[in-house]
Amino acid sequence: MTMTPSRPTSPPQAERWPGLDVVPSGPRARVSAAIARRLFVAAVGRLDVTVHLDLPEGRRTIGRGGPEMTVHRPDELWARVGRHQLIGFGEAYLTGAWDAPDLGGFLTVLAAEMQDLVPQNLQKARALVVKRPPSWMHSSKSNSQRNIAHHYDLSNDLFELFLDPTMSYSSALFEASPAAARAEDLEAGQANKIERLLDRAQVGAGSRVLEIGSGWGELAIRAARRGASVRTITLSVEQQHLAQARIEAAGLGHLVDVEICDYRDVTGEYDAVVSVEMIEAVGHDYWGEYFRTIDKVLAPGGVVAIQAITMPHDRMLATRNTYTWIHKYIFPGGLLPSVSVIEQITHEQTSLRLVERQAFGQHYAATLRLWDDAFLGSPDEVAALGFDEVFVRMWHFYLEYSRAGFASGYIDVNQLVLARPEDS
Repeated sequence: MTMTPSRPTSPPQAERWPGLDVVPSGPRARVSAAIARRLFVAAVGRLDVTVHLDLPEGRRTIGRGGPEMTVHRPDELWARVGRHQLIGFGEAYLTGAWDAPDLGGFLTVLAAEMQDLVPQNLQKARALVVKRPPSWMHSSKSNSQRNIAHHYDLSNDLFELFLDPTMSYSSALFEASPAAARAEDLEAGQANKIERLLDRAQVGAGSRVLEIGSGWGELAIRAARRGASVRTITLSVEQQHLAQARIEAAGLGHLVDVEICDYRDVTGEYDAVVSVEMIEAVGHDYWGEYFRTIDKVLAPGGVVAIQAITMPHDRMLATRNTYTWIHKYIFPGGLLPSVSVIEQITHEQTSLRLVERQAFGQHYAATLRLWDDAFLGSPDEVAALGFDEVFVRMWHFYLEYSRAGFASGYIDVNQLVLARPEDS
């Protein structure tokens, strides 16, 4: 049975959640809220959802039927959406202005219709309304470590609560149908994902491997067990500490170095370059530098294997300068690439060419479902780590929001193999 986090019993603490403690108000806020209300009601009326509005005159239900949403404080929802658009929609969930018993199911319906939620004639004014990411989130060399620390240095103990024993924070690749995946299948699915990527990168005894984005060390451990020497780099101090401990415990410290290092500073020569869901943090201004660096350090005959979350090219172009809820609360500075832009950049700026692609987005939807179940199943442990009820709602919304993207097909995940044609 799906668990749902409780609604906050008091307003969010201003010092911990700046801005959430205040509902937008004033003449301009009332106008934008009225517009948001009309757009919301019109959009819901076209969707296969059931939305209950708790109004002063009584409950009103709209929608064509489907996953439910209850708006406890409609005026707050309209005000937040009117002022901050989709960020405000997510923030209204954090404050408890609305709830959904099947949050992922409800958001999946919205994600499937994302391009048409706002009428096309109004989408032309998008650039006048949406905000650009703050300059401090730009994934430059000076900002990147702070962006990474915002998420990955939260608490190793927090991640251990919902990840499987491999501590893999990326999509699993299940042997059977992902829709039927259970918690006990997650560890094997993660191992399958990593081993497939290492196979495609041709990692074996004596291979010199560079991993960009260490995670908590599982890929490096598995590459070293094959007899490879591994240099794995990260910008997360917390990840480095735990990865080193796990590698030492596996008896592989002599084969693996875990370094705090920006990918732009990498030197040396490697037979294989592997990276799992790190390119999303690079930012579109630096994708070229990312792939040029990989091209520079890849030895003749070497292979690159990357797992990347991707989105359709047209949506990437439309949203690449948009400040989103994910930027504000989860991953500052990131952007999902399209497969097309990866092909374009590598073709124009490197000697690398995409030679293989496997997409498995529904496996990510299942992975996120299992993570969220584990997270919501550990309320006492989360509270003991010092995280409040707003954080619990934020993390639940993040996991289910992401699951909806994959379940609807709005975003995807791919394992991509690149090599030099003259080396093949």
